[in-house]
Amino acid sequence: MPASSPPPRREPGGLHPAPTPSGAPDAVPDTIPIAPRTRDPHPLGGATNENIRATAPTANAGATLARTLGLWSIVGLGLGYMTPTVVFDTFGLVADKTNNVVPAAYAVALIVLIFTAISYGKMVRAIPSAGSAYTYARESIHPGVGFVVGWTALIDYMLLPMVNALILRSYMEALFPDVPGWIWVVVFTAGVTGVIYLTMRGTSNVNMILLVFSILVMTVFVVMVVVQLVGGAGAGTPVSIAPFAHSDVQFGAVLAGATVVCFSFIGFDAVSMYSEEAKTPKVMPRAILLTLIVGGVIFLIASYVTQLRFPDATVFPQEAIEDSTLPEIGVQVGGPVLQAVLTAAGFAATLASWLASHASVSRMLMVMGRNNVLPRRIFGFVNPTTHTPTRSIVIVGAVSLLAIAFTLEQIAAYINYGALVAFTFVNVSVIAWFAIRKGLRKTPGDIFRYVVMPGIGMVLTGLLWVNLDMHALVGGLIWTGIGVVYLVVLTRGFRRPIASFDENQPVTGVTKTVPGPRSEV
Repeated sequence: MPASSPPPRREPGGLHPAPTPSGAPDAVPDTIPIAPRTRDPHPLGGATNENIRATAPTANAGATLARTLGLWSIVGLGLGYMTPTVVFDTFGLVADKTNNVVPAAYAVALIVLIFTAISYGKMVRAIPSAGSAYTYARESIHPGVGFVVGWTALIDYMLLPMVNALILRSYMEALFPDVPGWIWVVVFTAGVTGVIYLTMRGTSNVNMILLVFSILVMTVFVVMVVVQLVGGAGAGTPVSIAPFAHSDVQFGAVLAGATVVCFSFIGFDAVSMYSEEAKTPKVMPRAILLTLIVGGVIFLIASYVTQLRFPDATVFPQEAIEDSTLPEIGVQVGGPVLQAVLTAAGFAATLASWLASHASVSRMLMVMGRNNVLPRRIFGFVNPTTHTPTRSIVIVGAVSLLAIAFTLEQIAAYINYGALVAFTFVNVSVIAWFAIRKGLRKTPGDIFRYVVMPGIGMVLTGLLWVNLDMHALVGGLIWTGIGVVYLVVLTRGFRRPIASFDENQPVTGVTKTVPGPRSEV
């Protein structure tokens, strides 16, 4: 065995090597090279934005999202996700369930969800870096509970793109009745999937343009209907309590309708994901509540005038009630021209929501793959060329194709199951986090804020649970049961840590909206 070289000696100029033994090759360097620090391979390979930026002149591996979103920008993003024109899509369905008091159903749903929105505001202030019911449940109650809540919420995420596909199908069937509906589902699903496959970037400006266009068209619609009501059409008056209550209305029917329109409000809670991009986290509770209230006011006004214009849902064909009454409402109020304009507004809003929801769930599936909650090879894959989770995107697109065979009523019921689970556990999380973990239950004020208020939210949400479609309830419980079994297997009987799958975890640096210079993506 050759003798080892003597250790280097320290001189004033720094660390220098010991003299080279005689006979050593000339290639021995006169200084000791220091190897650069290397990082372990990333589980997603070299396709992440972090690795892509590693070769940039300025390293920004620790870059964070810039805080440039103001209060109303966040509210606008939430309204865009909610899709205000959905009030026309579900109008016939809700009118049929409530015996023609659609605004009453929206009013009840709004009152119920205000308490949940307040609970969201409390939790987003306490845990500002996350924005989901399952994150709140995981942190405040137990990781296992958070996992099951998140698993159940997957129903919402996976089916929202499918709802948008179904609504667009109904629009095109109304405009082109001779073309089979499945063709539109395939064409639009391929288009949306292709766009997100290539890039998941979007801008709040584009979202705002689509939102403003939709609201302007809805405003024109409201004015036209009021003029027609004054002229004797429909109920013959623009002022009446009939859209909220009449002799043939039962509160149980209104609750059933409120359970359906609960689906329309999905998105008010989604703005919590922008907590790291808000100018100040203090605006988030107000943003969540304002998104819900502003969206609720839009739904109330639109449904009120529409109910007066169409006092009886029997004026709509049954297929329109099952899928979307928006085109029928447009043609009966303003002929083919208004039908085309109103459909265009609904189309723009629905397409924006589809892009956002498809991108969001694809990203969530990627996080689950990265954390080994789902098979990493499939769901955790990021395409090195497009830098997007292409396999997850294609899987979501495949689920969207099921819009060929389902109706809006069926899908909305399953989405509401997931939403009600999330809303219920947000209220539970407030009690668990503040009253139990933080001990804020010793004064009347604390008890009111952290026990009574979320408790009311739980009770009111329970009223919607009671009226949930039985098929959706059974199917949803089966899905939740599968999640519990999967959790047991995943943790080897709870002997391993429970992996999280928060969609807000930084994976590709992409959120639903990334307005250019605001975030280096």
